Formats: sequence, structure tokens, C-alpha cells
Amino acid sequence: MTAFPDRVRLGRSGLEVGPLGLAGGYGIGERAARQAFERGVNYWYHGSRRCPGMASAIREIVAAGRRDELVVVLQSYSRSGWWVERSLTRGLRDLGLDHADVLLLGWYNRRPAERVLERAERLRAKGLVRHLAISGHRRPAFVEHAAVPGIDILHIRYNAAHTGAEQDVFPHLAKDNRPGIVAYTATRWGHLLKASKMPPGEAPLRGRDAYRFVLSNPDFNVCLTGPADDAQLDEALSALDEGPLSAEEDARFRAIGQYVRSKSLIGR
Repeated sequence: MTAFPDRVRLGRSGLEVGPLGLAGGYGIGERAARQAFERGVNYWYHGSRRCPGMASAIREIVAAGRRDELVVVLQSYSRSGWWVERSLTRGLRDLGLDHADVLLLGWYNRRPAERVLERAERLRAKGLVRHLAISGHRRPAFVEHAAVPGIDILHIRYNAAHTGAEQDVFPHLAKDNRPGIVAYTATRWGHLLKASKMPPGEAPLRGRDAYRFVLSNPDFNVCLTGPADDAQLDEALSALDEGPLSAEEDARFRAIGQYVRSKSLIGR
């Protein structure tokens, strides 16, 4: 068995991160977040739900003198440059940080307005943020996002039921100087883990299977996990040890994903 690497390069951002990223908005506690950090999970998404568990863990890591080992991602959905700045500075103040490693511009299905991009660049020039990222749900938009000066990281929805990035995004990105690629919704909002959603006679995926599916795709650098408790975190961390999928596993997971997607009206 070959495990996933301890560190990967997050595209042209140059950031060195663990292949599994941590989203703190689903209830993870401080102790579990610290456990993930000690395991090498250092890409931390402190998003629109800035929960206390991750916040406390960030403060503790910084107090221990290990700030440079942590990549903190703060997100804003605002379409106003002023509100983007306010969201960022408030997040930094609450965490006791002088900068975020990544400012994520959330849910853009087309190029952001120039006022937002200009404000984001101003924040970077001030040293309040090091890198810019962008997320969205319309896959072809990421080809345009990748060409926007200053955007170093793309957050793309991808899982066994939603593999469209393989056709709509990756073949159209330059081979050199690619942005870092981060996957979210690896479990398809939990549907891939539910027995009731499976084809007849099939067992559901485990959490680790969903993360391994993403990380087995070489186009992705990081897969986010959003554990709600210690057991879910342990399940996610086990993906790192199990490593890439076999050809048989990949075929099975894709077949399950196609079935799940065909039976759902949401997120198609």
C-alpha cells in the first residue's frame, strides 16, 4: 500500500500543504483540529461559518510559535470590495492574526467585478493576505478564473458523482504555471455515504473512499474534509494511509457516483 505524500505544492501559489485540507464549519473541536494539524493537515478553511473549535486551535498553534506551519484560508461571499475587506479584517482580528495566507472569493460563476479584484489586490499589497483563491459551481468559469492575474488557487466541486471538471476544466488549463486546485464536497453532501442512495446490492462509500477518490486524481492538490466530530476526522485521516485507488475501486466508485447523480435533482 502506498500512502499519499505528506506535502504537496499548491500550484503556482508555491504553498506547501498536506493533501487533506480541513474545513472548520461543521463542528470540529479544538482538540480534534490540533490532532489533524499534528498529522500534517495544515490547509485550514475558516469559511463563512467561523466556528470556535477551529478558531481556538488556530490561536493555540500561533501561541506555540508555529504560525508559519499553518495555511489559514478566510472566505468572503460579498460582492462589495468594502465588505470583502471588512470580512477579512474582522476574521483576522478574531483570530489574532496579522495576515491570512489565502483570501477565498466565494461562489463566483463568472469573473468577479473589478472593484472586488482591485480591493483584494489592495489587501494583498498591504500584507493582509498572501494569496487569492476563488470558488464556484459553473465549471467552465474556472478556465477564465485561472487567467485572472493574482488568482493562484481554485476551489472546485468534485466527487464521484460530479466528475465534470475532468472535461470542462483541466484539459483547458495551461500545462505550466497552473493554479493550485482544491476540491470540496468530496462526499456529495454525504449522499455517497448513505446506503439509501446506493444502487441495488451496493454498499455505500466510506468517508475515506470519497477523499481517496479525489486525491487519486493528479489534477487535484488538496481535498477538503469537513468533519463534525472525532470519528469523522479519524475516517478522513485514514484516507492518507490507504493511498490512491486501485483501478477496480475507481471503476466501482464512478459507477456509484453516476447512479447517485442520476437519481438526484440537486447539484447536477
